[in-house]
Amino acid sequence: MTTVSVTNRPVVAKVRNAFAAHRINWIDIGIWVVAIGAYFVVPTYLSLGTTVLIMILFTLSLDLAVGYGGIDTLGQGAFYGVGGYAAAFWALNVTGEPISGLIVGGGVAGLLALIAGPIVLRTRGLTLIMITLAISSMLGEFAVTAKSITGGDDGLTGYHIEPVFGLFHFDIYYRTAYFYALGVLAAAFIVARIVVNSPFGLTVRGIRENPVRMRLLGVRIRNRLIGLFTLSAAMAGVAGGLTAQVTGLIGVDTLTFLVSGNALISLILGGFGRLYGAFLGAALFYIFSDRAAAINPFHWLLALGILLILAVRFMPNGLMGLADQLRRKEDPLDRSGP
Repeated sequence: MTTVSVTNRPVVAKVRNAFAAHRINWIDIGIWVVAIGAYFVVPTYLSLGTTVLIMILFTLSLDLAVGYGGIDTLGQGAFYGVGGYAAAFWALNVTGEPISGLIVGGGVAGLLALIAGPIVLRTRGLTLIMITLAISSMLGEFAVTAKSITGGDDGLTGYHIEPVFGLFHFDIYYRTAYFYALGVLAAAFIVARIVVNSPFGLTVRGIRENPVRMRLLGVRIRNRLIGLFTLSAAMAGVAGGLTAQVTGLIGVDTLTFLVSGNALISLILGGFGRLYGAFLGAALFYIFSDRAAAINPFHWLLALGILLILAVRFMPNGLMGLADQLRRKEDPLDRSGP
């Protein structure tokens, strides 16, 4: 028995080192196990679960811009709504194939960011916030007035989404929609993780911390930020396309400040600049809001306000920051992070 234990130690060490080399930890495993397990444990809440997964993706897109790039924006909902409308138009006029619809939604949103980025990113701080908010408001007003194109206040509907890969049909129980959204979220997370840990991502983080120093090092700051802004917008557009596909409706409410504000609150709860902060924050925000509204439909916002006050008071760095504090108390020498 002792011999087997000794010979297995190098194997265990190699596995542990492999996980560490790829920055894989227990949070990686736990969150995805919970996401998959929720399908079987709470099958009656798959509609809410699908919404949470889509909002996690949208919050993740905002985290790339705000948390990693320091791009202060309140107009992320513009890309979410544009992506949703693009995917709906694609299904209505070209084909209901869902994967191509997501590519179109993300592409159109990314193109919008690529066009607006050189103008918007000339500014910083409050000015940048107001410009992004103005863009979102203008797009929302256009969606309301252009009824012949967008359906106005009634939204755009009447399109049909084909089965995923021609095999998995969307149903009213959201069984296909849940795993479809989970798969898209997993793919987007992998892309985001590769980007933030790449030389490009490290450069962007340096710009967030000290743009003057990065400029002196010869880094083209605006080009880097435009690239990150475009990627963030494309990811938000994919989230909007998902919403249009799984609900069969896209409306002007997707372009409002409320959508961007909810994502920002989710990041505050989860923690900025930490990819899993989007997961934890968005899940907490939307599940708590749903349960509070179910208990008291008239005063649920009071409960949400209390939650936010407590979070800001006791978790200024979000849930991920709290997890780091607890880990450091257990092991003061542990400086690793997910």
